[in-house]
Amino acid sequence: MTDQIIVRNLVKTFDGVRALDGLHLTVPQGAVYGLVAPNGAGKSTCIRCLAGIYRQDEGEITIDDQPVFENTALKARIAYIPDDIFFYTQATMLEMKKLFREVYPTFREDRFEKLGQAFELDPKKPIRKFSKGMQKQAAFWLALSIAPDFVLLDEPMDGLDPLMRRQIWSILLSEVAERNVTVLVSSHNLRELEDVCDHVGMMDHGKMLLEHSLSDLQENMVKIQVVFPEGKSLPEGLTVLHQSTVGRVQQLILRGKPEEISQRITACDPVFMDVLPLSLEEIFIYELGGEHHAIKNIILS
Repeated sequence: MTDQIIVRNLVKTFDGVRALDGLHLTVPQGAVYGLVAPNGAGKSTCIRCLAGIYRQDEGEITIDDQPVFENTALKARIAYIPDDIFFYTQATMLEMKKLFREVYPTFREDRFEKLGQAFELDPKKPIRKFSKGMQKQAAFWLALSIAPDFVLLDEPMDGLDPLMRRQIWSILLSEVAERNVTVLVSSHNLRELEDVCDHVGMMDHGKMLLEHSLSDLQENMVKIQVVFPEGKSLPEGLTVLHQSTVGRVQQLILRGKPEEISQRITACDPVFMDVLPLSLEEIFIYELGGEHHAIKNIILS
């Protein structure tokens, strides 16, 4: 699998503040890559740079070995759906279709007609009269009609009902499987990303904390519930990310290979031990960690 989207040492500054601060990012060809981060970490800025909307101050962005900014031919192969959808005030789907057909050489009428069966929107109704979720559907309908090679999505499913979310992901994953489309998606819905992504990047303060395949990420952190006998405790040398105790039961989040950690704890003859899988949300919380992201205990009287 070759790398299709490569970002190296990306810097973007607004009013003296670095939204992106030496960001590195690599998306393999044909991957569904989930970009996750707390609010304000720079992921939307990153996606706008990838889409060629922002020009970076420093660093390098290449998509399919080409720089993206002011590269009209490359941009014609990229579908970008932002969180805040924009349509012309009085435009209908038919009028937007005409615009897309003129702007994108790869726009296909047959795809537009087939996608219309999935979205069931009135093509003659002004899009401004659609609900937020319907406007998102309209954006997907138009974007996928250009048969893109790259799809960049920023909180794409916000406002969509569960059935439509599943419908859109079904279409996107079919595009990945059949045409080897590369998808980068930013979302706060980590449970949804866990179902669809094969690669994950975690950002914070404009930098990339880590990038891994989802399987590698899940294989390098483990949750264990354990009860030690009197006089015994956790072996030294283990990397503990979180520890809590209820009665005699300790719950531990540990970094490392689950098999190796289990073997070391088993050697202490625990009274009870259970190894549990971690969700992507839990991995995100414990990888992020640190005082800046600690959960604050606030009591309101």
